[in-house]
Amino acid sequence: MSTTTAPRPPRALPPLMQLSEAAAERLRGLYAKGQEGKLLRVAVSTKGCSGMAYDLTWADAPGPGDEVVTDKGVTVLVDRKATLFLIGTTMDYEVKAMSAGFTFTNPNEKGRCGCGESFHV
Repeated sequence: MSTTTAPRPPRALPPLMQLSEAAAERLRGLYAKGQEGKLLRVAVSTKGCSGMAYDLTWADAPGPGDEVVTDKGVTVLVDRKATLFLIGTTMDYEVKAMSAGFTFTNPNEKGRCGCGESFHV
């Protein structure tokens, strides 16, 4: 006797990248002041004691293979080489007593260096 099962629907992938409200608000401000017409590109570069670091640069337009991510009305670019490392990542903007900047919560990270500058997957 043969049994057949219906094929499972494909699992939904998490969004490539999401922005927190704080990150979206900060980017809106940057885009409005001085960076009008530019887009933030998020990449991953080889550096630091853990091997990889987030790299943020300004771009005039999407490059070949860039993923265009729009969340909360704000658009950022994800470098094609960083795509697999960033799936499911949330970009935030944090203000601390002595510093302020963008931070990343990346479910693909397996560890970070002691200073938090670099990570590995």
